[in-house]
Amino acid sequence: MGEFLAEAYLWIKALHVISIIAWMAGMLYLPRLYVYHCDAEPGSAQSETFKVMERRLLRAIINPAMIAAWTFGGLLLATPGVIDWSNGWIYVKLTAVVIMSGFHGSLSRWRKDFMNDANTRSAGFYRLMNEVPTVLMVIIVIMVIARPF
Repeated sequence: MGEFLAEAYLWIKALHVISIIAWMAGMLYLPRLYVYHCDAEPGSAQSETFKVMERRLLRAIINPAMIAAWTFGGLLLATPGVIDWSNGWIYVKLTAVVIMSGFHGSLSRWRKDFMNDANTRSAGFYRLMNEVPTVLMVIIVIMVIARPF
């Protein structure tokens, strides 16, 4: 298995990056949809349109992209010689990825609130939450590229 992973390393890495880009696109867009959805009257045509957009974004893009990112990332971690586990950057990066995954779960729960016309959070809350994936992305990219420690 190690030999296969080593030979396929660049392909796995490319698929990992593609998965991350798709995941982040959705993670940055979905909270913004929630901001706009807050302004729509529950049960209105606009609200129902947002419900469809949010469901499709989550189920067709964000969920599969997260699964792919974790899968290809796991394969990269399993590739012999890729990670020096004595360096601290990998632990910070993995912690940020776990937090990102938890935030993904929060986005899913909030979508269900909108789906049931039961959202109690403000547009300002979702504007603030829209910054969470950005901050996590910055941390992850710095850890992977600069490897500061």
